[in-house]
Amino acid sequence: MSRRPRLPALSALALALCAASSEARAGSYQFLAAPQKDLNRVYRLDTLSGEVGACQFALNPGKNDISPGSYGVTLCYPPGDGAGKQDPSEYGLVASRHEQEGGVFRVDYRTGKMSICYVYSDAVVCTPQGK
Repeated sequence: MSRRPRLPALSALALALCAASSEARAGSYQFLAAPQKDLNRVYRLDTLSGEVGACQFALNPGKNDISPGSYGVTLCYPPGDGAGKQDPSEYGLVASRHEQEGGVFRVDYRTGKMSICYVYSDAVVCTPQGK
C-alpha cells in the first residue's frame, strides 16, 4: 500500500516554496555616493533589475526658522530614459575617481556591459550599455 503525503504537509511545503520564491525575486539595493566632492547625491540601484534612482539633500524653500524638521528635504530623482528596469542580471554601481564627476557607472557583472548614469533635468538617465 502506497502512502500519500498528508494535505496539510503539502500545503505547508507549497507556502514555504512560494515565500522563498518571492524573496528571491525581491530586489536588493546598492547605494553609492556620486564622486563629485561638492555634490551630496546618492545613487540607488536595484541589483536584480538594474533600475537606477538618486536622492540628495535640498534646502527647504521658504523655511528660514531653525525649528526641527525645517532644515531641508530629501529630493529624489526617479528612473528616466535608460535608467529603468533592464534584463534581469547582476548589476552594480561603480564610481570613477574623477572629483568632478556627478554620475556613476552601472555595470552588469554577468555580461561585462556598462552604462553611465546621471541626473538630467528631473530624472536619472543612463547611456545605452556598451562593452
